[in-house]
Amino acid sequence: MRCIVSVLCAFLAVSVLAADYEVGPERRLKNIGDVPWESLSAGDTVLIHWRKEPYREKWVICCRGTKAKSITVRGVPGPKGELPVIDGRDAMTRKAINFWNEERGIIKIGGANRPPDTTPAYVVLENLEVCGARPPFAFTGRKGNAKYAKNAASIYVEKGEHITIRNCVMYDSGNGLFGCGSDILVEGCYLYGNGNEKSAYEHNNYTAAGGITFQYNRFGPLRKGCWGNNLKDRSAGLVVRCNWIEGGNRQLDLVDGHDKDGRLSRDPRYRTTFVYGNILIEPDGDGNSQIVHYGGDGDRKDWYRKGTLHFYNNTVISKRTGNTTLFRLSTNEERVDCRNNIVFVAASGNRLALTAGTGIVDLSRNWMKPKWRTTFEKTFEGRLNDDATGISGEAPGFVNGENGDYHLRKGSPCMGTGTKLHEDVLKEHGLLMEYVRHRSSTTKTGSARPNAGAY
Repeated sequence: MRCIVSVLCAFLAVSVLAADYEVGPERRLKNIGDVPWESLSAGDTVLIHWRKEPYREKWVICCRGTKAKSITVRGVPGPKGELPVIDGRDAMTRKAINFWNEERGIIKIGGANRPPDTTPAYVVLENLEVCGARPPFAFTGRKGNAKYAKNAASIYVEKGEHITIRNCVMYDSGNGLFGCGSDILVEGCYLYGNGNEKSAYEHNNYTAAGGITFQYNRFGPLRKGCWGNNLKDRSAGLVVRCNWIEGGNRQLDLVDGHDKDGRLSRDPRYRTTFVYGNILIEPDGDGNSQIVHYGGDGDRKDWYRKGTLHFYNNTVISKRTGNTTLFRLSTNEERVDCRNNIVFVAASGNRLALTAGTGIVDLSRNWMKPKWRTTFEKTFEGRLNDDATGISGEAPGFVNGENGDYHLRKGSPCMGTGTKLHEDVLKEHGLLMEYVRHRSSTTKTGSARPNAGAY
């Protein structure tokens, strides 16, 4: 009996330690800065209720949850589903917290003096709309009034492990999301309208992690006049599945992990990347004519990815009237396994090239217009392995492509034309889900042979 009582008391003690902090109108805590961010512990939940006026506050999360008891910061939507808005313009920081790199973000995870510095773990951030981290906007922090850096982000993960960012909207910042750390999940978010004018160094997303998955997100065009990419990533263990990615200098810029100690490039997951089930859209005249860059962009070519990009069951739409290049593979040591995709160009088929002149491309069961080209370059230094199972035509049979419905209508030439995936791919990256416009997902209905494309 004593053992049972002792266990029950211990359980109740742990339960009491977990706290809920509610912020908003008619709540005891009126402002986000009223939350004791410096003393959060495993199991605590911060609920930020929607209000008509944005919260002009910024803060750091530097604490550790557990797998069973995460630390959760959750927005509570308004009567019409409006998410609480966190605006970095003229934002204030709670005086009881003290953290470095304040100019780099509005909501920052990791990197603090007070609370004591640690590697945050099992942190969930969801249902928030975060904007306004870029020049010329300013804030008030530990050193008084200051301006945001050009590479500031709506959400900045300086370090952390097991971090989930879900159903958040990130816009009007230098970077929407900037992140390092490990085991990060970005799910159901909307990133758009970020970047700095006439700069190619800030993006809707810029990450370099040891394990990161993007799923069910919507990526829209950057701010007008900004030259950055849409999803730029330098991670090991990168998975990009079932997203809508529209616009940017490139839709995907998957390059080298040029951390100082080469940690990412030594990660065994670094040389295998998965991109599947996505809708990738290239507007006419928008930035670079290349859709996907895989390899590297730094001086250390030994840090380039030099592995395999598994690119399958994506629907790629180019509205360009001129040339479109599907892949830029940085060297001949980069390889792409390209299968079961729909690659539709509004222009004639000879306006589509597969590569920018280098790399190894394996083709199987893709739909493309006839007369596509290997490259637009004078010479092709790589290797094309085409198993001659591709499908050609003038139209893939979308339900309503002009209005963005890229499902396949009955009788589409892309139905049931896919080939099966490699066994090692199927173990963790089978075709289980598909994107629902916008920022949701549904279970993919099974068939003996998969369709080409994302649906």
